[in-house]
Amino acid sequence: MTYYSKLDAWVDAHFDEQVATLQALVQVPTDTPPGNNAPHAERTADLLTSMGLQVEQHPVPSALVRDYGLQSLTNLIVRRHYGGGGPTVALNAHGDVVPPGEGWVHEPYGGQIENGKLYGRASAVSKSDFTTYTYALRALEAMQAHGARLRGTLELHFTYDEEFGGELGPGWLLRQGLTKPDFLIAAGFSYQVVTAHNGCLQLEVTLNGLASHAAYPTTGVDALQAANKLLTALYAHNKVLEARRSMVAGITHPYLNVGRIEGGSNTNVVPGKVVLKLDRRMIPEEDAVAVEAEVRELIQWVVAQCPGVTVDIKRILLALALKPQDNNRPLVDALQRHGREVFGVEIPTSGTPLYTDVRLYGAYGVAAVIYGAGPRTVLESNAKRADEHIVLDDLKRATKVVARTLSDMLR
Repeated sequence: MTYYSKLDAWVDAHFDEQVATLQALVQVPTDTPPGNNAPHAERTADLLTSMGLQVEQHPVPSALVRDYGLQSLTNLIVRRHYGGGGPTVALNAHGDVVPPGEGWVHEPYGGQIENGKLYGRASAVSKSDFTTYTYALRALEAMQAHGARLRGTLELHFTYDEEFGGELGPGWLLRQGLTKPDFLIAAGFSYQVVTAHNGCLQLEVTLNGLASHAAYPTTGVDALQAANKLLTALYAHNKVLEARRSMVAGITHPYLNVGRIEGGSNTNVVPGKVVLKLDRRMIPEEDAVAVEAEVRELIQWVVAQCPGVTVDIKRILLALALKPQDNNRPLVDALQRHGREVFGVEIPTSGTPLYTDVRLYGAYGVAAVIYGAGPRTVLESNAKRADEHIVLDDLKRATKVVARTLSDMLR
């Protein structure tokens, strides 16, 4: 048997155990909000310890967590030091997820298996890659036990606030100096190597008018009418954004979405206050400062045409884009080569319109890619929708690809 075939054989022999581990991870909810995710970190640490891995638990101070809008958050690091002279390669996946919502046929936290698929919230994004990365590491160490010489360090980073922007997950670990990797593989899907992603600006826009009895509407200032004008202008702005094309494959153009609206107090009251929350996706070529200034200017221009209405604009999130890197070539080449051999298809590079925690590593100069277990598109996995699932054959093959890649990086 070749070295790579021995790695593959180890993954095959331990795959039932890997699936059971994923079921155990799915069965502990990590809905964010509310973000009470320390219990899942404890369960994960127990599972990893039972495999003989030493786990560092890094709880984020509770005051920071509460100010962030979450309840509890503990980040995990597993470090495996090998011989000197090699790089530090980190693998990051996040355990937090959006709440399951309605429409499930399978139990959201059951981890049920049906027709070769494992169902459950976070089964695809990204508790699956908790196991992809763990079992790839274990496969590599099994080869070391049989004489393979490794150099460098492997780290597993399991974090819990990607849905809120990652600042208390990878961002906190990096700022605290708890990790400083040379390379990073972050949770993704199996049929492409993602090397760039969009940025995201989220704003909370509060329109203040004057509430009044609906029987005397002229005595009030209708904030909802102002919101209607603003919505029209914001959506019309998407026509402008469509003309700004990205040069990164997989990314088209910027766009703006209003995801939440709250306002009014009763049906017989002129609405005195309306709150909009908007999401402006930024292509890698855009400047975040200029984008925010443009959106704020548009909002203020519309509100200025609504007598008696004032506006307050609050930034909720600013996640910078991950721009294409030159220093991630060793990871890209290895993943593409082994992906082609294991999956039997070409594994292209591309960007993604999503924003991810990888940007936080990129800001520290870490050479990064996004690759893991999953289908060709987010929609195929039902991520963030009912009946999210992972195809178990994709999980097994992605684990082999990652194990082979780690071997190339550390041998």
